[in-house]
Amino acid sequence: MDFDEFRDFGHASIEFIINYLSNIRERNVLSSVVPHEVINQLPRQIPEQPEHWRQVLDDLEHIILPGLTHWQSPYFNAFYPSSTSAGSIIGELLIAGIGVLGFSWICSPACTELEVVVMDWLAKFLKLPSHFLHESEGPGGGVIQGSASEAVLVAVLAAREQAVRRERECHPEQSESEIRGKLIAYSSDQSNSCIEKAGVLAAMPIKLLPAGEDLVLRGAALKEAIERDVAAGLIPVICVATLGTTGTCAYDDIESLASICEQHQVWLHVDAAYAGGAFALDECAELRRGLDRVDSLNFNLHKFMLVNFDCSAMWLRDANKVIDSFNVDRIYLKHKHEGQTQIPDFRHWQIPLGRRFRALKVWITFRTLGAQGLRAHMRKHIDLAIQFENLVKADERFELVAPRALGLVCFRAKGDNEVTSQLLQRLMERKKIYMVKAEHRGQLFLRFVICGMDPKPSDIQFAWSEIETQLTSLCAEQQVNARKAGELSELTHHLSGLQLTNETLQR
Repeated sequence: MDFDEFRDFGHASIEFIINYLSNIRERNVLSSVVPHEVINQLPRQIPEQPEHWRQVLDDLEHIILPGLTHWQSPYFNAFYPSSTSAGSIIGELLIAGIGVLGFSWICSPACTELEVVVMDWLAKFLKLPSHFLHESEGPGGGVIQGSASEAVLVAVLAAREQAVRRERECHPEQSESEIRGKLIAYSSDQSNSCIEKAGVLAAMPIKLLPAGEDLVLRGAALKEAIERDVAAGLIPVICVATLGTTGTCAYDDIESLASICEQHQVWLHVDAAYAGGAFALDECAELRRGLDRVDSLNFNLHKFMLVNFDCSAMWLRDANKVIDSFNVDRIYLKHKHEGQTQIPDFRHWQIPLGRRFRALKVWITFRTLGAQGLRAHMRKHIDLAIQFENLVKADERFELVAPRALGLVCFRAKGDNEVTSQLLQRLMERKKIYMVKAEHRGQLFLRFVICGMDPKPSDIQFAWSEIETQLTSLCAEQQVNARKAGELSELTHHLSGLQLTNETLQR
């Protein structure tokens, strides 16, 4: 493919994306394909001869798109947002076109230095403590990881290695394997599954502590667990708190957790994958309480900041603790400026060696939207969630399960769990909107999250109309079934009476 054909392919692809996104409301948000349907439409081997790009786009339209769940649709109301924007899309195109791997400064100086700049921009925008800035005097700073799962794993592994080194210094009589066998970590039973998975990968058990009735993990529960484990000879390593839990977007009590962690030399990491964007809003300032006392935190830009996946920001109070844990030097990775400046080599801050130029799409997104545009986007999500919350409150057939949190509303149909379960089943079969269910203390509920590239008030009204219409239909169907069941019971009773009468006559 020469550059002229590449230009045509590129123009056609941009038009394809524009047509897809501008008409996304016309598509069912959920796919209708069955397992293996896409596989069976595709050849089993790489084509021997090159095919024209027009055929590729045609197959994309007729084979791939019908098999997708449309995450940028405003009718996608499941999980949490995975947003994008025009600037981010162009950023991804430029990242692929430039094609650099920035695992060290010398590999692409601008790749590293732009990341330093945008991470400091973002820290200031979110009003984080100054010790998380690269420009500060201390050893802190920010790095872009691929996902919250990676950020949590980095924190868990770094905390583990720091704990092992500390214990070996204090107890040289113990072997390293003995120490590692005693390590223990903590999180809430409301935390994301990636935290439990990080414990599996780190070969270190993570205890999921019971949150309170309000689904918040507090210092008292952590204190009790740590004291019990220390008495049993275990070594507490890290507590992973959450600001914006998966189920209900609850916020753990960071200040009380920090007090316990400081007493016991336990690393405190905050997973703010969704709610972290709200740090930038003055009306959500209470979410920032205690962040000056944490060792690390992460926030997914692809959830609330219009930068497409994968892009998770992570900040460290002392990056040297991660570098010391992960540093593996080979002669081919060294360069003459290494260690001579405060510019980081981000390969020491992450699991993989190679690094995508993610800072470029962040930079472009921030410049094309501005801080004002980013704040307006988050406030729009909150306003739309309030609109949906009010619709729930106005319908006596529904009830809220937890207070609305940012762009998430947790609600259910009144009555037993079967009503809510059947309602969701009907909605899934119709494929007009997409929600997922959750459960707390035996109570099933639905999570309605504001998502999509450009959700509007009319989209919320559409979703609510779909929900309440299907509940009306479900209730009507249940009444008919109940009436039929009653009539059948009455008929059975009548026939039974006739049978008794007949037997009496025979006698």
